[in-house]
Amino acid sequence: MGQRICSSLFPNSRAKLVWRVLIVEDDSQMREFFAGSVSRCDDLQVAASVGTVAEAKAWLDKDDNLVDVLLTDLGLPDGSGLDVIRYAIRLHPACEPLVISMFGDEDNVLASIEAGALGYIHKDSTPDDIAQTILDMREGASPISPMIARRVLSKYQAERRQRSRSAEGEPVDLIVSKNEAPEDVSTVGQRGMLSPREQEVLALISRGFSYVEIARLQGLSVHTVQSHIKNLYGKLSVHSKSEAVFEATRMGLLSQHR
Repeated sequence: MGQRICSSLFPNSRAKLVWRVLIVEDDSQMREFFAGSVSRCDDLQVAASVGTVAEAKAWLDKDDNLVDVLLTDLGLPDGSGLDVIRYAIRLHPACEPLVISMFGDEDNVLASIEAGALGYIHKDSTPDDIAQTILDMREGASPISPMIARRVLSKYQAERRQRSRSAEGEPVDLIVSKNEAPEDVSTVGQRGMLSPREQEVLALISRGFSYVEIARLQGLSVHTVQSHIKNLYGKLSVHSKSEAVFEATRMGLLSQHR
């Protein structure tokens, strides 16, 4: 009892990186549970623990406050956790949001993912060790409750069947409208051309580096790295690191950095 439950993600590094976690949860007992789990982990630090959208935004507005992971509920007294996710990503583009909520319907799950959430856990399935879940997400995993995954998959399959029926039995993926020919990849790449520095930052993102590590490797400030990430997100029309890597790979922008 009392032992630290996590080991460093970078055991060979002299200066171990600690991920800063912003907790947004209106239930005080649940908030304390999350904070306790995070605090017991050597690799994580509670940056702040608040209970409303307004408090979260006020904390994020302060220039000195940095966040690596956002742990948020959706049902908050003064609004939705979706607003917090969008706000956090706008100010801290490399922030990775994880939703833990009682809302298990497909609309809320998909809305969270579209807003930038990398994981979605139903409160009925909250793991005892939320810190390890956060670390898994930082290493590239997308944690999602089995119940949530099943519902989203069922919704996707139902929509796919409906589209197939409307196409008179033809596989929907093979139907291309005469007026909607696939856009040439080179044209897309030209339109969203990244600067050399943005390409370097993107390459490091694709290899799993955090913006703190990227800042150190590139000899830049964290705020400068955040600005580069925000710019490349805009050019690629994405909202998360996973989306950026997927879109850049599709456009052929990462091949030269692999």
